[in-house]
Amino acid sequence: MKDVYVFEYLNENEFHKLERSLKKYNMLAYKKLYFDYYPSLKEGKLLGEIVGEDKEKGHVTYELSLPTDDLFKKVHGTVKLRYHVYEDEKIVMLDTLIPEDILSEGHQSELVTYKGVMISKQHSEKDMFKINLLNMIQK
Repeated sequence: MKDVYVFEYLNENEFHKLERSLKKYNMLAYKKLYFDYYPSLKEGKLLGEIVGEDKEKGHVTYELSLPTDDLFKKVHGTVKLRYHVYEDEKIVMLDTLIPEDILSEGHQSELVTYKGVMISKQHSEKDMFKINLLNMIQK
């Protein structure tokens, strides 16, 4: 039988909140994560780039970029999954989804969109300025 990795969570409740927000606001990234990347990780195909290693705790930290709309990426940053792999125990520890701030805010309250991109309630003017600037540059 193949080696199967088990999923565990650093903070399960928070991770599932971010996951639900990702599902609501960025379905493409969610589908790719849920139907392509999770099964690959369970099979032991470690995806993404190594961003850290802790020899004391015995884990390697990975970040996996998820497909995202270009305008969203320019305004809020690339959507990434950060996870830790414990090779000896065959555990994938799911850490967080980045950008945490917009995803957690999206879980707490309904976000509005401006020209097709969700904007933060805390930084709405800054996000709208970025969107307008990017639209002017594209023209």
